[in-house]
Amino acid sequence: QMRLVESGGGKVQAGDSLRLSCAASGRTFSNSAMGWFRQGPGEEREVVASISWRGETTRYADSVKGRFTISRDNAKNTVYLQMNSLKPEDTAVYYCAASRRLFLSATLSRDDFGSWGQGTQVTVSS
Repeated sequence: QMRLVESGGGKVQAGDSLRLSCAASGRTFSNSAMGWFRQGPGEEREVVASISWRGETTRYADSVKGRFTISRDNAKNTVYLQMNSLKPEDTAVYYCAASRRLFLSATLSRDDFGSWGQGTQVTVSS
């Protein structure tokens, strides 16, 4: 089981940017696909973005394409989510997750992810 700790959330205005980080502990990080999810009030947890284990492929939910960028630094055991042009509807708790299987490509299926962080709150006001 991989331990994941998110950071970087906060309260911002619409149009602002934030960069989330997720620090992982565990020797399988560099072999795991990683993902960012979010859960708004009263909503189900949804995938935002994912990145393959080597970082060469990424996938995004339609709602964030062109605004969010996922990246990873395997030397630092960290995955990032750069969020630009934030909107009020981006308000949610953001979670990072690690894939259940190793050597996985980028995937938008929640069932492919098994380890979760505790989340970081992002609030965007208009």
